[in-house]
Amino acid sequence: MPSRLANRLSVVSPSMTMKVTALAAELRAQGMDVVSLSAGEPDFDTPAHVKEAAKRALDAGATKYTAVEGMPKLRAAVAAWFARAHGFEVTPAEVMVSAGAKQAIHNAFHALLDPGDEVILPAPCWVSYAEIAKLAGATPIPVLSRPEDGFAIDPAAIARAVTKATRMIVVCSPSNPTGAVCGEATLRALADLAEKHDLWLLTDDIYRGLCYGGVRCVQPATFGPEIRRRTIIVDGVSKSHAMTGWRIGFCLAPREVIAGMATLQGQSTTNAAAVSQAAALAALEGPQDDLERMRLAFDERRQLMVRALRVMPGVTCVEPQGAFYAFPDLSAFLGKRAPEGRTIDDDVALCEYLLASAQVAVVPGSAFFAPGFVRLSYATSRENIEKGLARMAAALVELR
Repeated sequence: MPSRLANRLSVVSPSMTMKVTALAAELRAQGMDVVSLSAGEPDFDTPAHVKEAAKRALDAGATKYTAVEGMPKLRAAVAAWFARAHGFEVTPAEVMVSAGAKQAIHNAFHALLDPGDEVILPAPCWVSYAEIAKLAGATPIPVLSRPEDGFAIDPAAIARAVTKATRMIVVCSPSNPTGAVCGEATLRALADLAEKHDLWLLTDDIYRGLCYGGVRCVQPATFGPEIRRRTIIVDGVSKSHAMTGWRIGFCLAPREVIAGMATLQGQSTTNAAAVSQAAALAALEGPQDDLERMRLAFDERRQLMVRALRVMPGVTCVEPQGAFYAFPDLSAFLGKRAPEGRTIDDDVALCEYLLASAQVAVVPGSAFFAPGFVRLSYATSRENIEKGLARMAAALVELR
């Protein structure tokens, strides 16, 4: 039997966030009391009216193929949802539904990028952008922001990274993993760059509904028709509506881009699951009370986590403005020795130590282009946060 895998896999790494989350689940299944602060997944249940709508849809026959781009009624609802959010007219032909926001990003990258193209990634950034870009044959170009600047994107640094090969700039606001939110001036500068150099601007807005402390998200497509023509907006209900497992994402883009993405999706998943689309329709058109309840709970957990991290000796932490992650700097512990004598060479080793010694699962910052940092999720209960951070603090003190 041939044993060689396709060459394209040689440039792609598995998702570190999914790997750590799966390992934590496996250890719990073995009876270990592991506290997972790794998963970017709300611990809340999907709103009841959404689940009821899915049950009714199943009984009504939502078990068949739908149109590749999504059910017409859902596409119309998504168009209206985008229009309400951003204040401009959106037609269903500019919208498509995918099996999660990740597939929407995958479709967009493969529809717009060719081998040799470069994609600028303001970093620290989500682990999958670079890997999906490499699958499309493009080269990811991370441009690091600084914790002393609150991880704010520096448009001048982005401008310096632009070359003749640059094809796209990707922006995630609020950010995974830092929780930073892009200000309007920064986004206008990036929009100017996109127009000046004829680039695509892809905005990952999946955390748009999770901002705190009076901070608001701005969508650059609202700046005018020229930037809207080159903006790809990815969004969905996974994070805001606690619907990660339903696998539903949305994309708003120019019609010709949507058509290209639909061609790709038609040769992969065909369509997002019909019952999940029915659930998403209920999520968009039904009561929205649960969204604010969850956001307020995340805000309380955010403050709890940041306070606990900041009192740990050797730990510094920028306050996140959105999403549900904290991204502390633990570089002070690199090079130290664990009680059993092992040297903590890097952030991966540090996360392995925390899992083995404290039964706390966190994600190494190197997966996000930020070695020495770790990502912690506060999309879990206060009890887990308190327990996990107490264990983490005790384990860090043991490093000498």
